[in-house]
Amino acid sequence: MTTPDTESATLADLDRLVDLWVELASDQHAYGSHLAAEPNRTPAREALASHVVTGGVRVVRDDGIVGFVMFGLEHGSYEQTVTRGVVHNLFVVPDARDRGVGNALLAAAESALVDDGADVVALEAMADNEDARRFYERHGYRPHRVELEKPARSDTHSKEDG
Repeated sequence: MTTPDTESATLADLDRLVDLWVELASDQHAYGSHLAAEPNRTPAREALASHVVTGGVRVVRDDGIVGFVMFGLEHGSYEQTVTRGVVHNLFVVPDARDRGVGNALLAAAESALVDDGADVVALEAMADNEDARRFYERHGYRPHRVELEKPARSDTHSKEDG
């Protein structure tokens, strides 16, 4: 199997990228995501446009875009001991999965982040999305931080707990 070619996204791709982002956000609900899909179309468009302009979106095309990755260097208010690159989103349409599209997109993002000075690359996956976690583990990703969550009103919280 040949590795799919990736290319930089353009602003002309923005409508399709936003549709794919909404599909990604919708799909994540099956794994417990709280992120609203359709109501976040405008902020997703803004984030994608910003990343497209700075070269932080790569796509794979096969009769249209079948996958994308959005990435960039982390910029925060705290000084870090390393420069972190972050893969913000990686999505491949279901019909194009298991054809190397995700591998190609992740490799392109990692390469670009290293070229931009990243010492490490970070990403997130839903804890219950075992396929995604296995995919990233095959590429050398290991847990770094673990986010824990519980309902605000649960049997382990009472008025006495404050």
